[in-house]
Parts: sequence; structure tokens; C-alpha cells
Amino acid sequence: MLDWLTKGSLFSMLITIVSFILVLGVLVFFHELGHYWVARRNGIVVEEFGMGYPPRIVKLFRYDGTDFTINLIPFGGFARMKGEDATDMSPGSFNAASRKARAATLVAGPVMNALLAIILFAASFMAGFPAVVGHPSVTGVEANSAAAAIGIEPNDLLVDLNGQPVRVSAIPNFDYEVIHQVEGDPTLGVVTVLRDGAQVELPLGQPVSQDQLLAGVSFVPVLSTEIIAVAEDSPALAAGLQANDLIYSVNDTVIGEHSPLNEVIGQHLGEEVKLTLLRGDEWVTVNVTPRVNPPEGQGSLGVQIGPASMLAKLPLLSALWEGVRSTAEYVLLVLQLPVMLLAGTIQPADAQLTGPVGIAQMVGGAVSATIDTGYWFPIWRLSAVLSAALAITNLLPLPALDGGRLLFILFEVVRGRRVNPEREGMIHMVGFMLLLGLLVLVTVRDITTAQQGIDWISILGQ
Repeated sequence: MLDWLTKGSLFSMLITIVSFILVLGVLVFFHELGHYWVARRNGIVVEEFGMGYPPRIVKLFRYDGTDFTINLIPFGGFARMKGEDATDMSPGSFNAASRKARAATLVAGPVMNALLAIILFAASFMAGFPAVVGHPSVTGVEANSAAAAIGIEPNDLLVDLNGQPVRVSAIPNFDYEVIHQVEGDPTLGVVTVLRDGAQVELPLGQPVSQDQLLAGVSFVPVLSTEIIAVAEDSPALAAGLQANDLIYSVNDTVIGEHSPLNEVIGQHLGEEVKLTLLRGDEWVTVNVTPRVNPPEGQGSLGVQIGPASMLAKLPLLSALWEGVRSTAEYVLLVLQLPVMLLAGTIQPADAQLTGPVGIAQMVGGAVSATIDTGYWFPIWRLSAVLSAALAITNLLPLPALDGGRLLFILFEVVRGRRVNPEREGMIHMVGFMLLLGLLVLVTVRDITTAQQGIDWISILGQ
């Protein structure tokens, strides 16, 4: 029997298939619900609202002239409007509706997916997300504060309190509640700081929490850049850099929001630099020479870096705002993608299309990560990205897509008369067949090429 026919492999495959159908079904349901609702609001008859593609398995019920059905092919769905792809101009048909009504009906599906993306992003922020954190580097201390009484001074870097790291949000004006934050052992009675390059322990006169310690202290977050992995035969490996090292400074430049590691290292290619790191509770200094012409994908040092993080959650209103912001950022990134490809900012291999097989693998990986960790972040976050991607994809000005149909309405506005509906329907049919051909090619590539999954476990810090 083939290796993949083991119980573990079959269970994993079952999770992938079922979760993909469920996630895709939810995204498509809301997309088609948008089309259905706005069409009915504008007097357009929706003949069938179907989940999956024909042949039909069962008609669930009929409501307001619409058959609600479940169909055999489980990937997708549709809201079939009267006369949508024909010459039918009778009352209640899509073609007989006004330009405004047709445009609103077409836009409603992508808009619904964008709104769903906002909600799903918000859910990921409420369920527990990896928040970027750093250690506070003190810039000022109020005279009557607990920190002043302890002896904390400007330029001190707060390392730990009673044996537990002192960490704060590394994103300005982004406050959250840390999940399962462990308080230090109050019997230790010390706060450890880095002062003038030396580690100093300051005794506490009485038990102090992190919030009390930071009250009346102004600071900037540092030590928010973490080494994720070190490449073989790289300057970093030769210098002894290790995964989980937190990078504090390069020479005398502290690494932070305004001085990212890649930018600072880029100014010293071919020159030996001194890196100061925090490794666990130990400060380490190494000398390393960044390469001028590193191997592709390795970078001058040969390290993979990422933000230091802790699991945190946001309240409802803050999560919704972050959902709006995350959706807008994703849409902007996709719109910038062609420019970034032409400028060489990203490589074509990093911007390849992914078909149903690749998406199913990603969904299965997210569900498995949720099962393993108990955190819903992977599912909510990936579903949000897929919903936003579905909104953008459907607005592309390609035949058979919502954007392609909107383009014909725009031609109608410019010309003052509409394109022959029969000819338009033929163009959409040809476009649909071409899109199916592209889908087949992408699917074959997904099957024959090893796909690099998302390491949700590492992202969650588990």
C-alpha cells in the first residue's frame, strides 16, 4: 500500500478536503448573497441560488421566486439571474435592468467579500494573534514614579522583572491584552536593566507589576527583531548567530522601527560590524562581515528574521478597526503587485497564482495548526485573506468575471448604447472557458510542484 494511505495521511487529507469545502463555501455563499440581495432590491429575478455547481442534488426550498439548491460539485456557487447571459429583455431580467441596477448587483458580491474579510480579520485579532513586542528603552522617568524610586534612569533598557521579560508593544498606539502573560516571581524582588553596556540588577522595595513599573516612564521599544533561522555556509553561522537571538544593535545603531536591520546592514556590506544580541537572559556580542553578493534568497548575513511576538488579543472595536486596516493593506498590496514585479522588488516566483489544490493545502494547514494549538488565528486570518482575494479577483476587468461585466457597462455609458447582449454573452462564455483553462494549468502546477506551506506554529510562537 502506498505510503500516503496511512491513517495519519488519510486523516490529514480528510481535514484538508472538508475544511477547504467549508471555507470556500462560506466565502462563496456571502459573495453570491450580495449579488442575490441587491438584484432582488432592484427588481431583478434570481431564478436559482445554488451552492456548488450542477448537476443538482436537491432543491432545499423556494422563496420569492428563487430556488435554493445544493449541487454536486462542491467548489463554488452561483446566483442565476433571469436573462443574465442571453437576449432576454423582458421585465425582471438582468439585461432589462438599468445601468445603475446592473452595476450595483455586480459590485455587491465583491463588496460582500470585502466586508467579510474585515469581520474575519477582526476575529483573528480577537481570538489571539502574534503581536509584535520589544523591550522598553527608557527615554524619561517621572520624579514620583515607582520606576524613579527603584532607580531606573533614562537610557536604561528594561530586560526583566522578577525573572520574566519586560515586553511592550513595538507598534506605536497599538494596545492589546497579552494572553496567558506570566507574572514574575515576586520573591526575587529585582528588575534587571542594561545600563552603559552592563547588566544591572535593581532591588525592589516592594512588589511591583509591569504596569506599575512602566507607569510614569516614557520609552521606545527595542529588541523586536528576532533571528528565525540561520543559513548554512553563511557569515551568520560562522559568527555563531542562533535562532531566537534578539538583535539589539549593529555597531552603535540600535535596531528599531526607524532603523531596520536590513537597512543598517546594507550600509556596511563587505565591512566587519559588531552585533549585540540578547540570547535568553545573556547578552552576546559577535563580529560578522555582511556579504556583498550573497546567494539568492539568503541575504548578506544569511539569516531569516522576523518580529519578536507574544500572543495577544484586542477588544471588539479595536479589532474591527484593525480588520478595516488589514483589509485595506492587503488590497493595496495586491494592486501594487504589478509595479513591484516590474521594479524587481519581488520575484515572479513569489507572486505565482495558486489554484484550488494550493488553496486547499493552505486551508488544511491552517486547520491543522488550529487543532494542534487550540488557537483560531490561522483559520480566521487565512479565511480573511482568501475573502479579500476573492473580492479583488472578481473585480478584475476580465470577461466572465464581475469586473468584466462592469467593463461592458462602462462601454455602454461611454458609447451611449449597450453592446448587443448576445455578443456580450458570447464574449463572457469564451472568457469563462479561457479562465477554466488557466485554472487547469495552475492546478496541474500545484499538484506537480512542492508547495511551501505557512508555518503557523512558528508564527504563533508555539
